[in-house]
Formats: sequence, C-alpha cells, structure tokens
Amino acid sequence: MDSWILESGQIILDTRSPAEFSKGHIPGAHVFPLFDDQERAVIGTLYKQQGQDSAVERGLELVGPKMADFVRRSRQLYQDQVNPKPLLIHCWRGGMRSGSVAWLLETAGIPVIKLQGGYKAYRQWARTELASLSSIRILGGMTGVGKTPILHAMSATGAQVLDLEGLADHLGSAFGNLDRHEQPSSEQFSNDCHAVIASMNRDLPIWVEDESRVIGTVHVPEELFQAMSKAPIWEVTRTDDERIDELCRIYGNAEQSSLRAAFMRIQEKLGGARCQEAIAALDAGNLPHAAAIGLSYYDKLYQHTIRRYARPDHHQMSGKGKTFEQIAFALHSLPNQS
Repeated sequence: MDSWILESGQIILDTRSPAEFSKGHIPGAHVFPLFDDQERAVIGTLYKQQGQDSAVERGLELVGPKMADFVRRSRQLYQDQVNPKPLLIHCWRGGMRSGSVAWLLETAGIPVIKLQGGYKAYRQWARTELASLSSIRILGGMTGVGKTPILHAMSATGAQVLDLEGLADHLGSAFGNLDRHEQPSSEQFSNDCHAVIASMNRDLPIWVEDESRVIGTVHVPEELFQAMSKAPIWEVTRTDDERIDELCRIYGNAEQSSLRAAFMRIQEKLGGARCQEAIAALDAGNLPHAAAIGLSYYDKLYQHTIRRYARPDHHQMSGKGKTFEQIAFALHSLPNQS
C-alpha cells in the first residue's frame, strides 16, 4: 500500500457498517455503508445458514432502494472537489461491498478507485509504518513539569510533535478525564497517530510525551510503544512549587466532586489516610495541598516507570525558573542526532 492514499487528500468512502466504522476507520473517511448494522447481521446469518446465493439476493433487495441516493451523494462529493480526483472506495477486505458500490458509481459515470485489500490492508500498512519509526524523541518529566504545554510550544516553533494525549482526548492519570467523556477506540487512536506521523518528515525528530501503555481507556499501539521505548528521552525537571502551581492552573476550575472522585480512584495505592487528607484539603479550598499529596503518589509511580522502562539514552534538562516557551526553544534547538 502506498502513502499517497493519505497524502493526496482523496475522498474516501468506507462502505462498511456504521459499527465497523465507529470501531476504526481511515482518518477523514466518509461513512458510506452499503448495509446498516442490522442489515449486515441479517446478511451474515443468511450467508452462514443458506450460502452465498441467498445472502446476495437478500443484499440486492436491501440495496436496491438506496442506489439512487448513493449516486447522488457520491456525485456531490466528487463535484465539490476543487481539483476532482477519483473517489477511493473500500470495505473490510476489498470484497463484494466495495466492489458493488464501485460498479454502481462507475456505471453512473463517477470516477472511482477501489482500495486493494480494503481496510484490513490499510491497518497492516499503518502498523508497519509505526513499527519502523526511528526518529522519535521522548519528552519526559514528573507530573506537573508541563510536558503538554512544552510540546505545544515546541509545535508552535515548528517542531514535529505527536500529541498522544490530545489524540486520546485524555490528560493521563486518574485526573485526566474528570468529566468522564468518551474516548476514541484504541484502533482509531492508532489510525489517528499514523495519520499525523504520515504527514511528517521521518528524517527529522518527532517529539512524543513519555506515556504508559494506556492513556485512560486507550491503548498506545504496541508498535509505537516499542519504538518509543528505544528512543532517547529528555527529562525536564522543575521545582515542587512550580509543579504544584502548574497542577493548580490545570485543575483550578475543575468541579470539586470530580477531583474528589479522582482521588478515590487512587485511594488503594495512595493510602486511605492520605486520600482523606487530600479530600479534606479540597473541601477546605486548599488545592495546592491536595496537589502536593497527588504529586507524592505520582512521583513514586514515575520513578518506578523510569526504572522499569529505562532507556539507554537519557538526558536531563532543568526547567527551573523558565517558561514553557524557553524550554521548548532549548529542546527544539538540539541537534537532529541524539
């Protein structure tokens, strides 16, 4: 599979069911289901119980009323392009669903290309691409040093940044999703990571925040995690007071009930007495004291992680008294070689 599929900005029509699309899809693709979820289940059952002929006949009955709408929607998408390119069509393995839609649109005079191997081939290609990364640099540091704003500042200066927490829609840790919003699936997160990296120059450094295997409910792709585990790390250090100030900035406007619930989620490892002390501090409006208690827990966790996933190329950089922009400039100014 060639990278032009993502680089060209071509319109992609995903003919799989909405449930399949929701689980994971090529970033930017249009959901264009030949069958809805219930119809797909019916076709699948017929195929298993009565064979392909019965499944195909029932499929034609279901698709028939939709054909005109398929053509109208596809023609509009094609014509809305500034520089019209053939529509790229795929299903799971490049089989009957995408083939049927491709035939219909070609018959209607709409230029199309069928993605050979379908979404399955795309996934294999994307995972192989992630496994081959060799230009990753890791931004590390204890909770509260400001890794995310440093990365954002680096991006603003032109550095290549893969914002894992942004893509996962989670800040990491028990406090990373206080409103408990839904995150993308791990499969879609993997696709989104690849799409960002595919737009970058792989010969230049790609900066990534030091993360565990799981960000909230989302799993970092194993191929990417392994590449990260071999990459050089720059650990930013700041004073405890600076780190507490940063946590207060991040969570200062959070609902107290959400913060209490987050502390309860780490109660077993934090300890019952310390957890109650943190909650009492929250109730008293003393967020800095609660943040300090949280740091004591996450500092131990960080030290354990550093020892477990020790990297052969480990650097430290003091951020004491510096702005995020100053730290970002210093990191971005490093030579391309580690």
